[in-house]
Amino acid sequence: MLRRLPVAPPADSAGLKRVLGLGSLIALGVGGTIGAGLFSLTGIAAGSNAGPAVVISFALAAVACAFAGLCYGELAGMIPAAGSAYVYAYAALGELAGWVIGWDLVLEYTVGASAVSVSWARYMRSLLDGWGIHLAPRLMASPFEVVGMADGQPVHGIANLPAVFIIVAISVLLMRGIAGSARMNMLVVIIKLTVIAAVIGFGLPYIKMANYTPFIPPNTGTFGEYGLSGILRAAGTVFFAYLGFDAISTVAQETRNPGRDMPIGLMASLAICTAVYIAFSFVLTGLVNYHAMAGDAAPVATAIDQTPFGWLKAAVKLGIICGFLSVILVMLLGQSRVFFAMARDGLLPPLFGRTHAGWGTPVGCHLFFMVVTGGLAAFLPIEQLAHMTSIGTLLAFVIVCVGVIVLRRREPDRPRVFRVPGGAVIPLAGIASCLVMMVSLDGLTWLRLVGWLAIGMVVYGTYGMRHSRLATTRGKDMPAMRHTP
Repeated sequence: MLRRLPVAPPADSAGLKRVLGLGSLIALGVGGTIGAGLFSLTGIAAGSNAGPAVVISFALAAVACAFAGLCYGELAGMIPAAGSAYVYAYAALGELAGWVIGWDLVLEYTVGASAVSVSWARYMRSLLDGWGIHLAPRLMASPFEVVGMADGQPVHGIANLPAVFIIVAISVLLMRGIAGSARMNMLVVIIKLTVIAAVIGFGLPYIKMANYTPFIPPNTGTFGEYGLSGILRAAGTVFFAYLGFDAISTVAQETRNPGRDMPIGLMASLAICTAVYIAFSFVLTGLVNYHAMAGDAAPVATAIDQTPFGWLKAAVKLGIICGFLSVILVMLLGQSRVFFAMARDGLLPPLFGRTHAGWGTPVGCHLFFMVVTGGLAAFLPIEQLAHMTSIGTLLAFVIVCVGVIVLRRREPDRPRVFRVPGGAVIPLAGIASCLVMMVSLDGLTWLRLVGWLAIGMVVYGTYGMRHSRLATTRGKDMPAMRHTP
C-alpha cells in the first residue's frame, strides 16, 4: 500500500516558533533569490547563448517559477508545515516521491550554499586586498586549486578558510533563532536592492541602442548558441538566479498566518525579483555588446566602465557581498528545515527532528550542515557543482505541480485557503515549462542528478523505509504523533 502523509495542517509548530510575518517572508524570498547569479549569470547567458534576448530568458524562467509558485501557494495553504516540496510530495504522491524530492532539495541547498560561500570568499579577498590586507593564498583556496608556483612546481591551496568562516557564522546566527536571522536578512536585502537600483538608474543614460541589434542573434547551427534554442538554454542557465524564492515554503511552521501569507509572500518575492532581473539584464546588454560578454569574468564591471561613475564598481562589490550573505542564509535555512521534516517523519535519525528548548530551532540539523557545507566549501572547487542546483529545483517544481493535480482529484472537498485558478491549466503549464528547461540543460548535469538520487535510494532502502513513522504506526493517528514534539 502506498504510504502517504495525511493532508492536514500541523497540530502545533513542532517546537518551532511562529514569529514570521508577510514582510519577513518576502524579504527571505528576495534575499535568497537575488544574489551573485544576477551579476555573473547575466553576462554568461547573454554572451554564450541568448545575446540581448537574455531578457526573454529571464522572463521565461520567471513564468515557469510563477506557475510553480502558484502551486506552492495552494499546497502551502493546505499543509502549512516545515519541509516545502518534500512534505507536499509525501502527502500527494507517497513516501518514495517525498524522499526523492527531499533528498534532491538537500543537495540543492547544500551545494548552492557551498558554492556561494566560495564566491563570497573570493570577493572578500578582493575587498581586503584593496584595503591592503593580504591573507595567505593557500588558506583561501581548496587543495585542487593552484595558487602559485614555487621552484617550477605548482603550489596548491590547503583550505578555503574564509568560506568556512561565513558558513559557521551564519549557521550560528540561524541556530540562535529565526527572528534575528530574518532581521539581518531584511537589512542585507535593502542594501543590495539599493545597489542594484543605482546600477540600473545610473546606467540607463549610457545605453547604446546598437547593442540591441540583432535582439535575437541567429543560431550558429549548434543547439544553445543563440536563436530560439539559445534563449531556452539561457533560461535554464539563469534559472539558478531564481533559486531561493521557493525556500519561503520551508518556514511555513514558523509563519504566524501561513495560509494567507505563504501564497502572497511567494508571488510577491517572485514579482520583485523578476522585475529586477529584467531591468538589470536590459541595462547590462545595452551598455556592453553581448559578444564582449563571452568569457568575461566580470561583465558588470565592464558595463560600469561605459559610464563615468567609477564609484559604482565599489558599490557593486558591496551589493554582491551582501547578496551572497542573504543567499547563504536562506539556503542554510532551507536545507535544515527539509532535513528536520524528514527526520520528524522517521526517514532520517531522530537527532535531526529535535528543536532547542530555548531557541526553537533544529540545532542538530544546523550543526550537521555547518560541518558538511563548510567541508565542501573548504576542500572542493564547488562552482562546477552549482549547476546541479538548477535541475534540482526544476525537479521539485515539477513534483509540486503534479501534487496539486493529484490532490484535487483525490481530495476535491479539502479546504484550500488559496486555490490556483484555471483548473489544471497552470499546474500542467508549470510541468511543461520546467521539463523544457530541464531538457535544455547539459548531460553532465543530468548525470549528477541521477548519481545523487541513486545514493539517496540506498539510504532510503537501508534506513528510511524501515524507520518511517508511517511504517511503524500502522494506521495510528499520524497527524497528532507527527507534529507533537
